[in-house]
Amino acid sequence: MPQVSTSLPVIDLGRMNYATAYQRQRAMAMEVLAVRDCGRPEQGRLLLVEHDPVITVSRRAAARDHLLASPGMLTSAGVEVAETDRGGDITYHGPGQLVVYPILDLNRLNLGLHAYMRLLEQVVIETCGAFGVSCGRDPAATGVWVQRPDEPAKICAMGVRVSRWVTTHGLALNVAPNMEHFRLIVPCGLAGRPVTCLAEEAARQGITCPSIEAVKRELAGRMAAAIGEAAVRADAARIAV
Repeated sequence: MPQVSTSLPVIDLGRMNYATAYQRQRAMAMEVLAVRDCGRPEQGRLLLVEHDPVITVSRRAAARDHLLASPGMLTSAGVEVAETDRGGDITYHGPGQLVVYPILDLNRLNLGLHAYMRLLEQVVIETCGAFGVSCGRDPAATGVWVQRPDEPAKICAMGVRVSRWVTTHGLALNVAPNMEHFRLIVPCGLAGRPVTCLAEEAARQGITCPSIEAVKRELAGRMAAAIGEAAVRADAARIAV
């Protein structure tokens, strides 16, 4: 069996513009591929970041149709637009939102794409639950949703890219962003589906909204544990063959 690394480094990029963070992702994905090719596969790395205000648009047909704002509105709001090569549709990133980019070797972890997406959702569900906000899945839409009496509201959007079974992009958990900026788009291309954040849900329940630093610590710890468990399962499966 090849020698493997069992740690998951967590790298906090602080606040960074989208283009620079994207280049960091690409560089780290190449590093993960390089060690695999050398016979020393690792689990990967976990990047945490808050972006400057930006709307990211995938290459999916009609995704740009879900941009509602005019150039003037975007300039007035201080929001740029960037094309992205992740899956999904259109979304907003900005301060107060925790963006998580897991750069993972799914071959090393023996994870398919469906299982990986469910793992990401579960980590977010558990993270929000740790702060008193109950969330769940929507069978019809990827991401994490808060159940409300009227209709569910999305609290975490997800969009990934997998190349040679190494992941880039990931998830965006709304902690306390400028929610008005979501009005500039049809979030994730889901017309009529509301979005929410931990701050709004905490206020509804009369509890304290956690700081983004606290959410970073909680989510990173749960992600590292989930990836570690996947690695153990993968190793056990290889031994059993």
